[in-house]
Amino acid sequence: MIGIPAGIALLYVFVRGSAGLRRYVITRVLLTIPMIFILASLVFLVLRAIPGDPVTSSLGPKGSPELKQRLRTELGLEDPMIVQYGRFLGEVVTLDFGRSLVGGRRRIVDEMGERFPATLELIVPAALMALLLGIVPGTFAASRRRRTADYSLRLYSVIVYSMPIFWLGLLLQLLFAVHLGWVPVAGRIDAVVGTTVHRTTNILLIDTLLTGNWPAFWSVVHHLILPVITLGLILSGVFLRLTRINVIETLQQDYITAARARGVKEWVVVYRHALKNAMIPVITLIGLQVAILLAGAVLTETVFSWPGMGRYLVERISVRDYTAVQSVITMFAIFVALISLAVDIVYSLLDPRVRY
Repeated sequence: MIGIPAGIALLYVFVRGSAGLRRYVITRVLLTIPMIFILASLVFLVLRAIPGDPVTSSLGPKGSPELKQRLRTELGLEDPMIVQYGRFLGEVVTLDFGRSLVGGRRRIVDEMGERFPATLELIVPAALMALLLGIVPGTFAASRRRRTADYSLRLYSVIVYSMPIFWLGLLLQLLFAVHLGWVPVAGRIDAVVGTTVHRTTNILLIDTLLTGNWPAFWSVVHHLILPVITLGLILSGVFLRLTRINVIETLQQDYITAARARGVKEWVVVYRHALKNAMIPVITLIGLQVAILLAGAVLTETVFSWPGMGRYLVERISVRDYTAVQSVITMFAIFVALISLAVDIVYSLLDPRVRY
């Protein structure tokens, strides 16, 4: 599932792209492989550098020396570091990260497979909301430069970007869930309604739509409102500021002056001609913001008890399940790398200068 964005972009390039574009994309794909290798290696080294024994931390004082020794042997912690490193890289290649230290020692890839759709269900609407609240007001602020609307929107962007995400989440919970009672405080779906959902993709919005289970669909939407607003608002600030400054620079180009001289309507000049050319740096920023989006999802999922990868990571850190922690961070790194690859491909499609 994590390779879907890059896969779609690759398919489009090899079906519709030119020879120059295909060469650029192949080069970019080949560069992604060592990037994932470096990220995985950093995750391995950092977790090994942390003080403490993961087995002792996981079992606590009740674990007998025999049990600890047996678990260390099963996990391969008695092997030389280079052997552990080679085994870890093999797990990354096969996407099979072994078994968890707690919770019945289930396969980690199964546990992540249950939670990753919930994280996708949260971050995709949040990213769309951030883009909508960033690009449209940013363009409007640029067209009203040094006026009241411009100053107000710039102030908004600074405020939302500087807010701690957990604080904003708690504030929205108190106001809209506790005092007004408009939305649920936490969770992904009502417990009773959730039993009626036939889970195929485990993305509840899609599953309920496919089965026509409208009560469950509205329950999912109801539960999504506050987490999506929390995550989307925080990210909208940076998109607003970047869009504003790029549209301002574009509006000073000669072709914009020529369009105005020909009597083209101002909203056409701003939203059709200027915005289109100002979007390229914004698209580049999307790839960079994915990492921030995932970090924000960790806090948002914790605040709203959202059963996604972020909450799973926090839970496993609290019980010292280092194999699960290592696996989740590695998957996050791979996800960010693939999204960056997809963004670079889209960038090359929009700006032909990139691939020559």
